[in-house]
Amino acid sequence: MQQTSLMKTVLKRLAMVGLAGFVLGWPLVARADMDDDGDHDRARDVYERGEIKGLSNTLDVVRAKAPGDIVAVDFIRIGDRWVYRFQIIAADGRRRVVDVDAGAGVLMRGEGDDQ
Repeated sequence: MQQTSLMKTVLKRLAMVGLAGFVLGWPLVARADMDDDGDHDRARDVYERGEIKGLSNTLDVVRAKAPGDIVAVDFIRIGDRWVYRFQIIAADGRRRVVDVDAGAGVLMRGEGDDQ
C-alpha cells in the first residue's frame, strides 16, 4: 500500500516537472519560428518591385562558384546594393562567406575567394 502511494507521488512530481519544462520552454520554440530580422518580407517586397533577382536563380550561381553546403543566407544592404550573403561549409570543413549582388545576380568578392 505504501509503495503505491509513493509511486503516485513520484509520478505526480514527474508530471509537474515535465509540465513546467514544457511551459518554460515554449517561448523558445515560438521564438525560433519568428523571422526576427524581416529578411523574407523585405526581400519579397524588393523582388516584386523588380530590383533584385530571385533567390532560386542566385543559388545556381553560388553553387557553381562556391561548392559546399549552404548553412545560412542573409539579405542585407551594402551601400546602394542589395546583397545575398551566403555562409557555406566547404567539403574540407572550412566556413566561407560569399556575397552576391542581388540586383545583378553576380558573385561579389567573398571571404576565402582568390578573385
